[in-house]
Amino acid sequence: MSDLKVGVIGTGFIGPAHVEALRRLGIAVAAVAGPRLDRVAEKARVMQVGRYYDTADALLADPDVNVVHITSPNYAHHAQAKAALLAGKHVVCEKPLAMNSAESIELVQLAAERRLVNAVNFNIRFYPMSHQACHIVQSGDIGDVYIVQGSYLQDWLLYPTDWNWRLEPQYSGEMRAVADIGSHWLDLTTFITGLKVEAVLADFKTFLPVRQKPTQPVETFTGKSQTALEYVEQAIDTEDYATVLLRYAGGARGVMTVSQVSAGRKNRLYYEINGARSSIGWDGERPNELWIGHRDCANEHLLKDPALLAPDARQYASYPGGHNEGFPDTFKQLYSAIYRYIDAGDFTATPDFPTFEDGHRALRVGDAILRSAREDRWVTVARD
Repeated sequence: MSDLKVGVIGTGFIGPAHVEALRRLGIAVAAVAGPRLDRVAEKARVMQVGRYYDTADALLADPDVNVVHITSPNYAHHAQAKAALLAGKHVVCEKPLAMNSAESIELVQLAAERRLVNAVNFNIRFYPMSHQACHIVQSGDIGDVYIVQGSYLQDWLLYPTDWNWRLEPQYSGEMRAVADIGSHWLDLTTFITGLKVEAVLADFKTFLPVRQKPTQPVETFTGKSQTALEYVEQAIDTEDYATVLLRYAGGARGVMTVSQVSAGRKNRLYYEINGARSSIGWDGERPNELWIGHRDCANEHLLKDPALLAPDARQYASYPGGHNEGFPDTFKQLYSAIYRYIDAGDFTATPDFPTFEDGHRALRVGDAILRSAREDRWVTVARD
């Protein structure tokens, strides 16, 4: 697809997912960077990447790297994305784009000034059925949107001994469940409906106010398979759970629940969108299916099949009907859109992928959600 070469900053859970997806597209990964030379060397060996660095700055100085993928912890995103833009590199950044909206607007403006391609890794948009849902809603098939409702539930932080850097605000920010998974739900439903959140009312709960922090590092989503020799008690201030009421521009209403302590839910994003004529629903644990609900005739259950999808959705389905596509494929399809855009070379064209502006808008909504939870009231989402 492209003769550009990529550098990936971060080698934890999500960095290798980026590397794998890029390779499936034939895009070369020139180098990776991580915080400890011995660990990043081992990760590079496993991923078969020839060059590795123990700092982001060293990777950014590599003249072979044209595009930088940032998969480091949240606190580093702003500084690393800014440095990459200043070094003349295109940037693909994991969410959240920054720790706050003051940082993210700086990145939006800098990317525009430097005329560099910028993207946020909201990969859940790139299930084929996500694009099919977008086509159905925005073509008017369900009528005016009345209600947007759903949840994103996980169980990987259910026990007091479950640990990850996302539990520490200095690394992840002042919100956890909302910022980590709620941001995906909000981005996805905004993409599908085209509606912007205007105001929010949030309720947070930390069910485990004290956790047992292991004295040695553990990797994301692998806590139950790793046994720490020692633990220390650590107070937790970020939310295990949140429910957020949503008011959309145009009058639609919504509600989102997020949780990282829901036993049995490994990674379940669910939404239902109710319109004046019909409804649609999607379950991320069954990502190749779309429910379409009617009042006056039988409901429909659409299975992913390129022959049955709208053209905008069909381009993101690589396999025929009956051949399921899942989480790793969303990365591939997102990067396919990004690198097609880079190859085309017309950076004045409207991108067909989430950009820094989307990441900034998500942080604006997040600012309002956090303030609402703290002040126990409706809060209007700020506009630039």
